[in-house]
Amino acid sequence: MLILAIDTSAVASAALVSGDALEGVVANFSTEDTRSHAEVLAPGIEQLLADAGVSGSDIDALVVGVGPGPFTGLRSGIATARTLSFVWGKPLYGLMSLDAVALEVAESTAAVAEFLVVTDARRKEVYWARYSLLDGQLPLLEDGPHVSFAADLPDLPAYGAGAGLYAETLKANPEFAQEQPDALYLGQFALARLAAGDALLDSTPLYLRESDAQVPGPRKRAL
Repeated sequence: MLILAIDTSAVASAALVSGDALEGVVANFSTEDTRSHAEVLAPGIEQLLADAGVSGSDIDALVVGVGPGPFTGLRSGIATARTLSFVWGKPLYGLMSLDAVALEVAESTAAVAEFLVVTDARRKEVYWARYSLLDGQLPLLEDGPHVSFAADLPDLPAYGAGAGLYAETLKANPEFAQEQPDALYLGQFALARLAAGDALLDSTPLYLRESDAQVPGPRKRAL
């Protein structure tokens, strides 16, 4: 099974992962900029497919990170995934973006039985979720996602760029202090979940906040 995974909850990233390829990775790219998703995502995917010699007809399914994340960033990735799914006639699944970091933690030597994945929500807040981990199993979501102040999070080891940003408040793991959700781990998590027969989400975004852009109310009448 060949999956095109896309995530723009923090940075713009895409990956081709396959259950048949060595270590599951066909190709991937990820930016470091957290504010240029719309400009780089479509060209990046086009180049990714060209370099791998893959066309839309070769893709079996698409997976998109549904957040939590900022409105504009998430919208770029989800809109792109929905468009490609429609044009190629391929199924589209959603996966919480924090799961990508959780899988990376689970595959590292830093793994613990219970931990937090934390990303930057700006406005002095963080997005976070709590996971548990048993030997040989995928990380299990226990609570979340939420948006909160760092001081209000459970007292557990914390992984991800949000933890690094508030290292003085959280039990931040220094190896993961800059880690953002990435399409590569998102795609690998999706492959494992689908192989296990687990249901995935749809592509509804997890904004957790209202958009800053609001429809203006009616004008007040002047007396």
